[in-house]
Amino acid sequence: MKPTRISHWIALCACILTVHGVTAGNPNVVVILSDDQGWGDLSHNGNTNLSTPNIDSLADQGAVLNQFFVCQVCAPTRAEFLTGRYHPRTGVSGVSTGQERLNPDETTIADIFKRAGYATGAFGKWHNGTQPPYHPNYRGFDEYYGFTSGHWGHYFSPPLDHNGRTVRGNGFVVDDFTDHAIRFIEQNRDRPFFCYIPYNTPHSPMMVADEFYGKFAEKRLEMFHRDAEREDLSWTRAALAMCENIDWNVGRVLAKLEQLGLAENTIVIYFSDNGPNSYRWNGGFKGRKGAIDEGGVRSPFLIRWPAAIPAGSRFDDIAGAIDLLPTLAGMAGIKAGLDKPLDGINLSGLLTGKIENLPDRTLFSVKLERGEPVVSARTLRFRLDQDEGLFDMSSDPGQHTDVAARFPEIAARLRAEARLHKGVMASLFKQYAERPFTVGFDKSTTLPARDGVPHGSIQRSVSSPNNSFFRNWTRTDDSITWDIEVVQAGNYRASVQYTCASGNEGAMVRLSIAGGNPALATVTDIWDPPLYDKSMERVAESHYFMKDFKPLGMGTISLPKGPAVLRLDAVKMTGPQVIDVYAVQLERVD
Repeated sequence: MKPTRISHWIALCACILTVHGVTAGNPNVVVILSDDQGWGDLSHNGNTNLSTPNIDSLADQGAVLNQFFVCQVCAPTRAEFLTGRYHPRTGVSGVSTGQERLNPDETTIADIFKRAGYATGAFGKWHNGTQPPYHPNYRGFDEYYGFTSGHWGHYFSPPLDHNGRTVRGNGFVVDDFTDHAIRFIEQNRDRPFFCYIPYNTPHSPMMVADEFYGKFAEKRLEMFHRDAEREDLSWTRAALAMCENIDWNVGRVLAKLEQLGLAENTIVIYFSDNGPNSYRWNGGFKGRKGAIDEGGVRSPFLIRWPAAIPAGSRFDDIAGAIDLLPTLAGMAGIKAGLDKPLDGINLSGLLTGKIENLPDRTLFSVKLERGEPVVSARTLRFRLDQDEGLFDMSSDPGQHTDVAARFPEIAARLRAEARLHKGVMASLFKQYAERPFTVGFDKSTTLPARDGVPHGSIQRSVSSPNNSFFRNWTRTDDSITWDIEVVQAGNYRASVQYTCASGNEGAMVRLSIAGGNPALATVTDIWDPPLYDKSMERVAESHYFMKDFKPLGMGTISLPKGPAVLRLDAVKMTGPQVIDVYAVQLERVD
């Protein structure tokens, strides 16, 4: 006889406290998160266009959550994984210009594992803040290697961040991140470790090496998006090649765990941060990245833990990124000690076979659309979309037929729940809408172009702020500003990451705040390197551009504690333009 709804909750609450019957102590944890990979971008889920045997092996040797949900874009999903809370509660509302920052008072999953004695490392795309205290080294991670932006403009040996220092990457970024993750695992083989590997592919730019792309360059595809006329086959081929590269790297991680004798007591999780970034085969679901329909928020989820999870387990219970913090803490027997309530629940009892199934629940997806929140709601059987249409996902997973008239009570209940959730989330979006960028929390602070605002003729190098630089600085009354909050008053040595074309040398630039003494510098060195080579990019009309910048010393600027507007402008021009600007660097000197 199956347990009643009440007994379900009793068993579930017990599992929130501890994992009953699990004898493996201090399991290692490896969490692999892909970027813009749809539910359908795995051969495990039936896509015959590609082969992902290493990722698929996690399903064969472990468990699959068939109905696992994330957010519609990158940074919100990362925030929900890190905190176990819906992303608007954490200060995260978008993907750039500060909206991606995870509030410093949030406790992360890395904080929890670090306090429990685990070595903690993250290798890849962070996307939850750049300046301290938002940087991963301040969010529980002992070791960090990757980039903190939402996307990166080049994937072969670009500049990267290693524990706050700028370094040059080595080869294709996903391979490079995996190298560092494997090194971390090797270095910590004799103690428990928490290893987070947030890959940045198949997010654009669609760059991938010939050894992976060659298979797909002229490949005759067999499966297509449900609206086939909308599919860009060149994009699909590049995405599939990138997914096979991910699979190869996952295989390297799994092989290293096996080689070191760690596989039995290591939890390995694989999921993605949102739906696919193009129209390609995705199980016939409605929507893609950016949408809060099924195709935009349904993610693959595979988990392996040979010591405790029966191989070949399959679950249809709905779950999401918000569940991973309580689940992993529960599996590791860690008392989280959180001071904020979680939205997620502990799934460890389900995954280890201690409870048969979860009670039905409602998961919410929310996003800002034209400045206002819209919400969809998902139960085990139904989805209420953002227009309050109701869809029976058990018989209509593609959301073709609105069944609200057939199920009026369910539609009314979900509409009421969604409206209530929308109201709460709306107040949180407003609360965290205006947050300046911190300066002086630690000795060094970087203010990238992504976080600045151009004025006058100045333009971004690309439409998306992430990984952009400022160009077209053609007038002395043009300027760039950053809204900052100075945490510690003092004198700061300033520099600007710049390029300068021949004929523009001799320009004088100024960095200042209202009422303060400015820092001034004359551009004496021509520095005009070419844009990075894009021959490995597989789609036409790419809008990603990167080049090398160098520092222009600006001298010292005095910054009082509190809010200010930091302004970079030109005192003098000698040619048609001033400089291109990638970032301002501030280093406290007293």
